[in-house]
Amino acid sequence: MREIFTGLPWWAKWIAVPVIALVVFGGLIASVVGFVIGLLFKALVFVALVGGLIYVVRKFTASSSSRDW
Repeated sequence: MREIFTGLPWWAKWIAVPVIALVVFGGLIASVVGFVIGLLFKALVFVALVGGLIYVVRKFTASSSSRDW
């Protein structure tokens, strides 16, 4: 493999080969990146909802325990 790339000019190694790889694997790369971003967004929403639930529960239990029956 190294012998094949040795004979190529610099523009073929550093421009043409990555462009061909992006054309061939572009859909796969885009779907993987989209999946990772979607997963991070869902994790962020989960953390926000759990944090909100903890806040509401603590606020409710603090206000109900301070009442004098």
